[in-house]
Amino acid sequence: MDRGLLHAAKSGDAGQLKQLAMDNPSVLLGTTPQGNNCLHISSIHGHEKFCKDAVELHPSFLAAVNVDGETPLLTALTSGHPSLASFFLACCSAQRLREAILRQDKNGYNALHHAIRSGNTDLALELIAAEPDLSHAVNKSNESPMFIAVLRGFTDVFVELLNVPNSADAGACSYNALHAAVKNGNSVIAKMIVKKRPWLARQETNKRSSPMNLAVIWDKVEVLRVLLEHDWSLGHVISSEGCTLLHSAAYQGHVSVARMLIDHCPDAPYSDAVGWTCLHEAVCHGRMDFVEFVLESPQLRKLVNMRDANGRTALHHAVQRCNPKIVTALLLNKDIDFTIMGNNSRAAIWELYHAIDHAKTLNWLNSHASILGPPLPIAVELDVGSRRTNARPKQAGQERQWQWGAAAMQPREMRHAAAMLRKDGKGGKRMTERRESCG
Repeated sequence: MDRGLLHAAKSGDAGQLKQLAMDNPSVLLGTTPQGNNCLHISSIHGHEKFCKDAVELHPSFLAAVNVDGETPLLTALTSGHPSLASFFLACCSAQRLREAILRQDKNGYNALHHAIRSGNTDLALELIAAEPDLSHAVNKSNESPMFIAVLRGFTDVFVELLNVPNSADAGACSYNALHAAVKNGNSVIAKMIVKKRPWLARQETNKRSSPMNLAVIWDKVEVLRVLLEHDWSLGHVISSEGCTLLHSAAYQGHVSVARMLIDHCPDAPYSDAVGWTCLHEAVCHGRMDFVEFVLESPQLRKLVNMRDANGRTALHHAVQRCNPKIVTALLLNKDIDFTIMGNNSRAAIWELYHAIDHAKTLNWLNSHASILGPPLPIAVELDVGSRRTNARPKQAGQERQWQWGAAAMQPREMRHAAAMLRKDGKGGKRMTERRESCG
């Protein structure tokens, strides 16, 4: 590119441009090593007068592409000059330079991508009206203009894109536009999407998460309500990895979304293919509120005695994790059967025996008054030799000798070990010896 032309384009000197055109018209066709012509350079700096004169002299400048794959239209957008970009759009439309309008840069962005991403919604609406096919393109991150519009919350732009037949709705990380609406908690946009493109509610990301899964995980109650009201069967969605929506809710401890699911879909799946229930999930992640929700729910209370693939109930896992509050909540449930044995022939009481490192930090025998609430009105006798367990309720008129469930369920050896562990945190070595002698 001629030095004089470069200086004129950079400074916006339209007079010098015209003088150069008169002296040697071919000089205007020069480019920089980056492939920029004088219209690109002037667009970077937003010189509208220079750009208008350059287009009048050489309309072909509008379709020129630099090494970044940018036309002057794209350069004006990426340089923050929406009014200049609007001028170029009008010129391209008048010249029927459709390819120049649809051009994508080296990263796959077209003019509509850039307009939405930079927040120029008025220009975005202009672009959609002038060339609806801009809505079909995705960039190299697989982002559609619709996805970006939803993520940024531009409802007016989104509505126009949704009305374009076959407009792309894909997003980064294999998200779609509905994933984006869920992420933002935008129930208005979510409702419009699920009405017009209901299949998006079941599409999964590369991490096996559908919009329904994410609504549960992110605790987007209002969005979940909108989706379920449109199609209650969405409550039955199970991921390709076998994860139910109630599992996702239990993992996070989100009681509100779980209640919403149960209200709209009373028989929502609660277990995977190998018997792992949402109660198992809640117990293993210490979600006390969710455990209480399950135990109080007419639809879910039956989970209390259900076994996983290893034959273990929620109580097995609660005792193994030394969680006194959850153990107590489970034991207070009238339907609990603490004698259920896992596939290893062990009842829940033996899980504590194999969790000594954790158990020795807790006062299992005396913690109920200050931490766990009231103890259980039940006496439990254990015959360790025969492995028989006899649970009998207190008879009326007997002295109220209360025993806390977890402590009462332990064999004599376990109660003795717990007492040793309570003494100033000592007893670790003796506990190990005791375990070996019981083995």
